[in-house]
Amino acid sequence: MGDTFPRGLYAITPDDADTARLLRRVEAVLQVGVTWLQYRNKGADDGLRECQARELLSMCAHHGVPLIINDDWRLAARIGADGAHLGEDDGDIAAAREALGPDALLGASCYDSVERARRATAAGASHVAFGAFFPSTTKPGARVASLSVLGAAAGLGVPRVAIGGITPDNARLLVDAGADLLAVISGVFDAPDPAQAVHAYQAAFLPSSPSETAR
Repeated sequence: MGDTFPRGLYAITPDDADTARLLRRVEAVLQVGVTWLQYRNKGADDGLRECQARELLSMCAHHGVPLIINDDWRLAARIGADGAHLGEDDGDIAAAREALGPDALLGASCYDSVERARRATAAGASHVAFGAFFPSTTKPGARVASLSVLGAAAGLGVPRVAIGGITPDNARLLVDAGADLLAVISGVFDAPDPAQAVHAYQAAFLPSSPSETAR
């Protein structure tokens, strides 16, 4: 079943109040190829967030990449984004599902809890995110998840997203443990060469030996 899930890099935008600069940074990454893009800007007011989200939605549509809105399913519904991602304080999963429709990509932060992921999928989440797996500069105080949670969530029947301190050096550990998507902010957008960073993360999903290729 897992082979049918989306796999690859799930890029998350950095906080950037300069919309033109943000769009340039994201365009460089979309040109290389990511699986999903999430718009996240914790520092912007509502007007700027909607402006940036609309611009990104148009850009993502051009590249054939789904755009997911962090925290705010109402904004996602208003602009016609491809989905939303909700943390534990960002509203009701069932209400978001009803508003966004059956085909939306609706993610839930599940931290280190398979039981939370089970409840989220029952309420309508189409994918679940676990982490932080490693120390994160974006969320230094985040709850820590063990690699085993990815395997334990395999039976939920939805893609599993890993987040938190993911680098090209530790990415394969997560993929081997069961992650379908790697959610990354600074590892891509703060890299000296973001396009090269995308390729490095993508490599974690490639077979590492002839025996894996034969599977």
